[in-house]
Amino acid sequence: MKKKYFFIEMFKDDNDINEKSVVGFISFMMMVIAMGVDIVTGITGKELLINQFIFDGFMYLTIASFGIASVDKWIVSKRGSKGQTETPTETPVDPTLPM
Repeated sequence: MKKKYFFIEMFKDDNDINEKSVVGFISFMMMVIAMGVDIVTGITGKELLINQFIFDGFMYLTIASFGIASVDKWIVSKRGSKGQTETPTETPVDPTLPM
């Protein structure tokens, strides 16, 4: 039941879940699983044929997801908390000055 709420929360506009990190983690896990299966099949003497294009796709997706998430985190920490924007302060008007 908790997974259902996680996925519902992930697709909301206002959430605390970093979708880029979730995608990057899933892509990284797919790479780890593929490499683990490749090692196991190599030990048993069988060759696992993984298309290089697919593996490179997961690699670039992982690098891009974590890179974008890191840059986003850095920008937010530099600017302040999310949703906090600078509002211009009003300068007091001198009533003696002509309009």
